Order: sequence, then C-alpha cells, then structure tokens
Amino acid sequence: MDKKRLLIVDDQVGIRILLLEVFATEGYETFQAANGRTALDIVRTNRPDLVLLDMKIPGMDGLEILKQIKEYDREIKVIMMTAYGELDMIKEATDLGALMHFTKPFDIDEMRMAVNMQLGHGSSSHFATGS
Repeated sequence: MDKKRLLIVDDQVGIRILLLEVFATEGYETFQAANGRTALDIVRTNRPDLVLLDMKIPGMDGLEILKQIKEYDREIKVIMMTAYGELDMIKEATDLGALMHFTKPFDIDEMRMAVNMQLGHGSSSHFATGS
C-alpha cells in the first residue's frame, strides 16, 4: 500500500517540525513548506492527499493557497490552522472546500486523530467513540 502524503504549510518552523515528527511516526510521507509558492510547487509535483495549511502566511495567505490547491485538484483534502479570532476567514475557507480548522495552539492528539480519520489511516490504539 502506498504511503499517504501529507503537506504541512506554516511559516513557523517549530510547528512544521512538530507536525513532521508526529506524522512521520504515523507512517505518512511528509512534506513541508514555509510559504505559498513552495506549497503549490509541492502540490503540483507530489500531489499530497492532505494539506495542513496555516491561514496566515507571509506573501500569500492561506485562503489564496487553498483556492489554488482546489483549482489544481479538488480531491486534495485541506485542514486549516488558524490563530484565534479569524472566524470570518474560517467561514470563507470552509466555503472554498477546507474540511475543518484547528485553532492554535492546537491539541496535537486531536490533530493526529483528525488527519488519520480523513486519510482512513486509523492508528490501531486510538479510536474515538461516541457522538
């Protein structure tokens, strides 16, 4: 079975490293980008299954990156990461096709479970139950 591909787009290196370590451990092929241009290059060359996309990125904001990802391939799943207080942008991101968002600082286990759920890659010991 091919490894699922995950692209992490955030201008904060600490967040990228944390997420890369977590998702590499989960068995994903992980890519990272600090800006929109690099992110879109990776989307075109590696076609990730899911993108974790920060809303605020210097040069090209997350909404513009999201639009371009969806223009390239509507099947690529996108989860937004946002600072507190960007609710108007979250609604627009959802309208553009983002699946969900996480507010920073986020719970890494919740993020991991959400990604695993979206990619059908449930970790053997972590299943959420209930409503």
